[in-house]
Amino acid sequence: KIAVRDIPVLIMGDSGTGKELFAKAIHNSSLRTGKPFVTVNCGAIPKDLIDSELFGHVKGAFTGANNNKTGYFEEADNGTLFLDEFGELPADAQVRLLRVLQSGEISKVGDSKTKHVDVRIIAATNRNLADEIAHGNFREDLFYRVAIGILTLPPLKARIGDIALLADYLMHKINEDASNQPNYINKIISIKAKNIILNHSWQGNIRELHGTLLRASIWAEGEEISEADLQDAMLERPQKQTSDELLEIGEGIDINEVLDDTRKKYITQALKQTAGNKKKAAKLLNIKNYQTLTNWIDKLDS
Repeated sequence: KIAVRDIPVLIMGDSGTGKELFAKAIHNSSLRTGKPFVTVNCGAIPKDLIDSELFGHVKGAFTGANNNKTGYFEEADNGTLFLDEFGELPADAQVRLLRVLQSGEISKVGDSKTKHVDVRIIAATNRNLADEIAHGNFREDLFYRVAIGILTLPPLKARIGDIALLADYLMHKINEDASNQPNYINKIISIKAKNIILNHSWQGNIRELHGTLLRASIWAEGEEISEADLQDAMLERPQKQTSDELLEIGEGIDINEVLDDTRKKYITQALKQTAGNKKKAAKLLNIKNYQTLTNWIDKLDS
């Protein structure tokens, strides 16, 4: 539904959930397929070069501008501009981007002339932009300009039914990519190794799963990736300090107050994750419907 409508798109999800793949799929299924698809990592552009990178510059515009430069917007004309790490844009760049999205016109650094561009924006972020707006780190008007078609990609641990299929697909791709490399033997995942895959939390999502299978394919001696091969290929993650320890009961506690506090925290988290959408938040919390969620919120706030 989003692909065939020529609207801006915001893709939200944890790192490694496949946001760029979704962006490419949207572009390839749209009326702009076959036209440029330009990817920009907003977090990787030095702050003083953002204007030049996005909009281009003319020769002599600043020290080191020895030639005219075409910016990403111009490169993506008639196609799609994928703004990855969208939440990393600094405040002044957000203002200029908003103006371009409103007018459809760009001006190169050092040039007084403007040029009209026809670009579809697909933005992606692993940040909670509602939080960023609340803390004054992201412009609300820019958010609403881009957040028309919204996709929220779930973490891999929430897609249990997909994990086995994804593992098989990734293994097939690894075999395909290595097929022309000396002495490589096509690998399959053993049943015991697949059971480990199904029971792992995959905090790094699909990217972590792919990296693990790739490492296992390098060191596995035979045609089968064994349980031991997979375990050896897994990277240990540093454990975060948590505050999950039980409260000291001492002279007694109010268990209802503790439960209400827990409910409030998870409801707040769910609402942030869904940008305030109660229906989606209720689904995340396995609450029957959003009206029940509303009743809980009213009760907890009273």
